[in-house]
Amino acid sequence: MNIIEQFGTEDHAAQLRASRARSRALTQDLRGAQLIGPRLPIVNPFLWELGHIAWFQERWCLRRRDDGVLADSLLPGADALYDSAAVAHELRWDLPLPTHEATLAYQDRVLDLVQERLQREAGRPGLAYFAQLAAFHEDMHAEAFHYMRQTLAHAAPLLPPSYRAQGRAAATNAAAPAGDACIAGGRYFLGARRSAEFVFDNEKWEHPVELGPFRIGRCCVDNAQFLEFVEERGYQRRELWSEAGWHWLQQGGAQAPRYWRNLDGQWQLRRFAAWLPLPLREPVTHVNWHEAQAYCRFAGRRLPSEAEWEIAASGADSGARRRYPWGDARPEMEHANLEGDAPAPVDALPRGSSVHGCRQLIGNVWEWTNSAFAPYPGFVPDPYKEYSAPWFGTHKVLRGGSFSTPARLIRNTWRNFYTPERYDIFAGFRTCAIEN
Repeated sequence: MNIIEQFGTEDHAAQLRASRARSRALTQDLRGAQLIGPRLPIVNPFLWELGHIAWFQERWCLRRRDDGVLADSLLPGADALYDSAAVAHELRWDLPLPTHEATLAYQDRVLDLVQERLQREAGRPGLAYFAQLAAFHEDMHAEAFHYMRQTLAHAAPLLPPSYRAQGRAAATNAAAPAGDACIAGGRYFLGARRSAEFVFDNEKWEHPVELGPFRIGRCCVDNAQFLEFVEERGYQRRELWSEAGWHWLQQGGAQAPRYWRNLDGQWQLRRFAAWLPLPLREPVTHVNWHEAQAYCRFAGRRLPSEAEWEIAASGADSGARRRYPWGDARPEMEHANLEGDAPAPVDALPRGSSVHGCRQLIGNVWEWTNSAFAPYPGFVPDPYKEYSAPWFGTHKVLRGGSFSTPARLIRNTWRNFYTPERYDIFAGFRTCAIEN
């Protein structure tokens, strides 16, 4: 029985509607030139992304046939517009894209037909699998909309109150846990267990790893700690940077994280379109892998491997591994800062702590690890072959999700991946002791 046939059933129509509601909320106020935006290597035109979401859902849930030949799209020429594997990034600003109204109508028509098909073919495993794929794909693009707004200095998104409340709740009940969690060495398990749950191919499957004892920070590095690095001239000290990191630094001339500035002796941070006093207890965010590595050298620390990160989050051996740091219960507001509009203090949410006492391993900010993105043993690509395999070897692994990640998307085994120079994502890091 293959992965599609064994996939379990959930209310996929509801998930698709929830994913659409979030992506619409994050783009509902954009008009005119904002929907196209400047040509940058780290963003797409919002208008293109909105059409791509509909195309992807239609491609896998309506057009896919068992013989491998795609049925025609509802939108003539859609493949030439929205196939991200075939349309080069730099060309997406020059395409004859439908209007905003026509793009939203295409989205609505596709979603309506998918939901009708889900109702008509209830219980068909193949369709359920691809509906879940489409929902998660839209969730990831919604998070991209969130950090695209930050990159382009748009106003904060007009999230519904239910989303905004999540971030506010996360800022309460903080009590600072000091120092490191000490984790014994031994044989652990990395990756997702075999089950009927939807799992992306790069998480497959659970396999043993041998780890030495290590000590990992109970909290992420916060803005106050990173400010010490900045004020001690960390961005000017060649000895703190790798060759690749120093090259990146010289190319761009950074003196601090991208969205910081010093105005009349006071450090500020730009959050979307607004400048605010640097929130010292929040995790440092929008730093890339090179900056995280340089800070670690400055602090006499190191980044964790992704195996160390996952063991810190999941607990002990295979039988006792947790789905989330706090256990197997789905995330609630008291556990993790997800689906919100801003980071929370690094020591918030004690109820979401891991068995080792680490806070906010899930939510708040994605966390860089030292690991290159690579396949697990026995890797086999899933039907969406472009998801993982093209990026092995060139990207670094991040774990844990951010304040803008949908709760249904994230778990301890989830692997995110970006190139080491990317600063635009909601990413920070925690550190490990060098001496165990």
